[in-house]
Amino acid sequence: MKIGHRAAALVATAGLAVGAIAIAPSAGASNPTAAKAALGNKPIAAVLTSDGNTFDTNWGDYDIVTEAALAVLAAKPNSKVGVITKGGTAITVFAPTDRAFQRLVTSLTGKTPKTERAAFAAVASLGIPTVEKVLLYHVIPGATITSKQALKANGANLRTALGSTLHVAVYAGPEISLWDKDRNARNPRVILAKVDINKGNKQIAHGIDRVLRPVDLPPAYHG
Repeated sequence: MKIGHRAAALVATAGLAVGAIAIAPSAGASNPTAAKAALGNKPIAAVLTSDGNTFDTNWGDYDIVTEAALAVLAAKPNSKVGVITKGGTAITVFAPTDRAFQRLVTSLTGKTPKTERAAFAAVASLGIPTVEKVLLYHVIPGATITSKQALKANGANLRTALGSTLHVAVYAGPEISLWDKDRNARNPRVILAKVDINKGNKQIAHGIDRVLRPVDLPPAYHG
């Protein structure tokens, strides 16, 4: 399945310069790595690939984002996405589940892919430069943000590895919502049942139920 012309707006408007990324504490987020030198150096990449990085029928894990990162690094070995392999560098990753990518493809094409492989193929058809930029929008460099800290971060603006920002909103429940650049589509939410992936290390991740959008897409692409 290819996304085709209905994703033209995403491909065209996602032309944001990646540029140089300064690994520094993010605005609105604390960086506990300085105070907790005991944090380990296991990289997020090791966690993502620990299951053999193969497609399966579990839409609640992270096969598609893993394959997307591997595809970018295969095409561009020096991509900033490679920070996920450098366990000594503090980052926080908001990792979309496979279901999140399925929802993205549905909103872009009007068709729901039946398998993870089909969903990945649709995402990959956007092209490596666009996939790279989308992935970088999910990375907060320079900060190890735990779920406990995130729940106290209402109103924070986090600077992403892409250079643009995410806004954090915390609601009763509790619920953590991440406001991206698409102001009409439903904002991704942190899956608190799967918090602190790679806990105890400088690189930490949190599952989210939608793919963060680095651009404001036309109404036809909302879902």
